Amino acid sequence: METHTALVQGRKKPRIDKGMFAVVGKNLLVILVSLLIVIPLVLLLLNSVKDQAQSAVMGLDWPKAFHIENYLTVIQLGHVTTSFFNSLIYSCVPIVPIVVITSMAAFVFARNRTKLNNVLYFFIVLGITLPTNWMTLMKLVQVTHLYNTRAALCLLYIAGGISFNTFLFFGFMNSIPKELDEAAIIDGCSPLSMFFRVIFPLLTPVIATVAVLSFMGLWNDFINPLYFTNTTRLWPMTLAVFQFFGRQIGQFNKWNLVSADIVLTSLPVVVAYIISQRYIVAGMTMGSVKG
Repeated sequence: METHTALVQGRKKPRIDKGMFAVVGKNLLVILVSLLIVIPLVLLLLNSVKDQAQSAVMGLDWPKAFHIENYLTVIQLGHVTTSFFNSLIYSCVPIVPIVVITSMAAFVFARNRTKLNNVLYFFIVLGITLPTNWMTLMKLVQVTHLYNTRAALCLLYIAGGISFNTFLFFGFMNSIPKELDEAAIIDGCSPLSMFFRVIFPLLTPVIATVAVLSFMGLWNDFINPLYFTNTTRLWPMTLAVFQFFGRQIGQFNKWNLVSADIVLTSLPVVVAYIISQRYIVAGMTMGSVKG
């Protein structure tokens, strides 16, 4: 009897692990947020292969028959080839100047921290928070005779990407030892040679981050092409979708074709993010820790 009592008293009462509930709660929150993001994408994919009558309901029900020809119809009627080419120019051409200009500027600001350079750095980074003055920008584009040209949009995108990307490069630059600069100078490298041969190859993670984020942001841009172009031959896919939406929904209520057009427009961005998401996380994390 005494032995049984001792065993009962020796047993520990089970305790509720609060950490386990916290983990479960976080997982449920992540699942809920993921559903909010995934459900619209699934809705678009399903409706893009339905017929006109079934897609008018805009439901999550399975297609009665898969109409892959919707995508071919969109490519023919929606001027997808021309708008895709324009989006590719607007998204890819500015990336190289953005990477070169902002990385060189960040290198100078990080290595030569004079009062003037600090003021210039914070002045540039301040552009992240300032709104765009569209009236002044429109007047500038008109005065320089760049209105309704691809060059105008490319130059605007380059200028618009300087602030945030300089900030990213500056944070990452502090993780590169200054001893590499000294060794390169001793070996006879000029400043430009030292930067492009020694420093620039070490910036691969943040370069990938800047390139992918810039590509996604420029591909999805709607306002700048709307303001600075007035002809469909210069419109990117975002404006082509807008025009296609108004024409097909206003007259024919063809949600299946509109869904297919949106899928085609979103596909390059989704693929680019899936392929390079680890570079984005690595580049932004290193910048935030070392900055």
